[in-house]
Amino acid sequence: MIRSATESDLDEICALIRELAVYEHLEHEVVLDPETVRGHLFGPDPAAHVLMAVSDESGTVAGFALWFRTFSTFLGRPGIWLEDLFVRPEFRGQGLGRALLDDLRSRTDGRVEWAVLDWNEPSIAFYRSLGAEPVAGWTRYRWMGDGTASTSSAGMNVRR
Repeated sequence: MIRSATESDLDEICALIRELAVYEHLEHEVVLDPETVRGHLFGPDPAAHVLMAVSDESGTVAGFALWFRTFSTFLGRPGIWLEDLFVRPEFRGQGLGRALLDDLRSRTDGRVEWAVLDWNEPSIAFYRSLGAEPVAGWTRYRWMGDGTASTSSAGMNVRR
């Protein structure tokens, strides 16, 4: 079952973010404050939205997708950026990742886009099985706003 997150899901959302960071070997980068996250997800002008995947068998939260709207000037229509997609290991193989992506796909006739770590072969294989492909010729940039750049690759954080 896929449902939109509610404010009462905040603790579970923060736990899923931490679990995803551990999986990606990036737990050292998680500095979120739950109350700040609450305001950005459930305040009057949400910066992002969350879908929750719930196991049919136990009713347990099995995973999530955190996303926000984008806009393609070339297509002239809105799309979706999938910031995080994570299904807890014990619930993988039940179609929940696909159900989360199908829900997102139904929310736009534009692009659904995301990034994946280059070492994450299980996720890459999953995305390819959907017919998704990497975008050739593009490099992702990050600007921290404090005059530094930060890049993460395979669990390494480099600050310049």
